[in-house]
Amino acid sequence: MLYRNIFLIIFLLFLSNCVTAISKKNIPNASQVNVYSNKGFALIYSDRLYKTKIVSKQINERGLMIFQKNLKTNTHVKITNILNNKTIIATVGKNSIYPSFNNAVVSKRIANELHLDINQPYVEILEIVENSMFVAKIAKTYDEEKNVAIKVPVKSISINNLNIIKKKNRKKIEKIFFYTLKIADFYFSDSALSMVNRIKMENIMLNPKIKKISDNKHRVYLGPFDNINSLQKSYNDISIMEFENIEIIRND
Repeated sequence: MLYRNIFLIIFLLFLSNCVTAISKKNIPNASQVNVYSNKGFALIYSDRLYKTKIVSKQINERGLMIFQKNLKTNTHVKITNILNNKTIIATVGKNSIYPSFNNAVVSKRIANELHLDINQPYVEILEIVENSMFVAKIAKTYDEEKNVAIKVPVKSISINNLNIIKKKNRKKIEKIFFYTLKIADFYFSDSALSMVNRIKMENIMLNPKIKKISDNKHRVYLGPFDNINSLQKSYNDISIMEFENIEIIRND
């Protein structure tokens, strides 16, 4: 009887370990999940864009919402101003029509928080694929910040002498415009070459090139471009071919 009980205990332990192993195996690893990311120029929303039908839907200028045609509604994203590394968390709104050249439409609040350069609103849109606890924590943080701003009393008001004018010599640093259009990355150089030939056959005006990033990464791209007009024209020309995820890459 004793041996029978020992055998039963060993069998149950073995079965439990097998179930645990199977459960862990079925949990997707975060690193294995393909998340959407894109680098490009955002469009800063204004009512003028809506009235002129450049953007088909309105955005609350104080909201943390964006339009992004490649992501589902209510998807959480991290937006990074690549020129200064400032980031913010936002939510994708309902589907909206906007220029294909722009990788997102952002509210004025987001533009201000990120200190976006109006002439070069260069951002990365990164899909957040995490559990609801992470998203809830973000929402709670914003609610807490809003409550603090409302509840903190104003103890005193300081009035500066308006007759005293302080002159500050600030030199505005112009950011050089220097970008390329990344069409796609390929594992094999032959595949990249085939893509270049295809593009040239369909549009002889375009001049695609290949850059070897590593032994297993060969990039097909257009450019470089030193002004936004030529960049946008080439983007519109290549987008007709319906590539999956064209990116605008800044050359430092």
